[in-house]
Amino acid sequence: MSEQPTYEPPKVWTWDSQNGGQFANINRPIAGATHDKDLPVGRHPLQLYSLATPNGVKVTVMLEELLALGHEGAEYNAWLVNIGEGDQFSSGFVGANPNSKIPALWDRSGDEPTRVFESASILFHLAEKFGAFLPASGPERTEVMNWVFWQMGSAPYLGGGFGHFYAYAPEKWEYPINRFAMEAKRQLDVLDRELADKTYIAGEDYTIADMAIWPWYGQLVLGRLYSAAEFLDVESYKNVMRWAKTIDARPAVQRGRMVNRPFGEPHTQLHERHEASDFETRTQDKLEAAAE
Repeated sequence: MSEQPTYEPPKVWTWDSQNGGQFANINRPIAGATHDKDLPVGRHPLQLYSLATPNGVKVTVMLEELLALGHEGAEYNAWLVNIGEGDQFSSGFVGANPNSKIPALWDRSGDEPTRVFESASILFHLAEKFGAFLPASGPERTEVMNWVFWQMGSAPYLGGGFGHFYAYAPEKWEYPINRFAMEAKRQLDVLDRELADKTYIAGEDYTIADMAIWPWYGQLVLGRLYSAAEFLDVESYKNVMRWAKTIDARPAVQRGRMVNRPFGEPHTQLHERHEASDFETRTQDKLEAAAE
């Protein structure tokens, strides 16, 4: 390992707002709103405020899968939250999620609106509400929840750990990249071993566990996260790759990936989603063509 200068932590840490990195302009050590702005509200019972990061994709995939099953009550408005511009620190968003992280959901189908935040909580809320993608009881239900919580505990090592130091940190340091690459590969090996003799992560049925894990680890092995597929030798995880491609082929997953997506090819971007027809009429390529 190459030598690096030793960092001596101060007695009391202080915030340096110019600490560098891609997200330095929005990172801060305090919570709460920075500005007053109400969240928009559409006509559907479910109001989603999100961005097509892996955590956001979990929820839009779930909603599109519910609609594909015929659950009309799962119709939703999806509003873009631009985290690069600090939309998550508006008073309205902080009211939906005091942690200022996407996604956040308001469920207005009952007598009183219910806020739901944290992506796994939203998946669980929707699965319970519609009786779909989660076994009602017994060991099968427990196994699904095992993997949902595995994902919530593991992904920070992949995203905030490996992804940050490999792709986003202002400087490349050997130790943290090696440390978190090792952990990312260990997690891929966990999945690969589990998927050796079953179709989906919790068994033969597609569940919220797959919807939670796929946007992170599935898209990683498909070459869509951090440009790190070759570095992590993802092709060696053959069972994960098979599972990732199986889920990627689902039409509802393909639609879910597009929602609240302001990056990539224009035909893959649906900044806001208010009706099913928006996938045909309001993708960014069509809006740009109409504006010409």
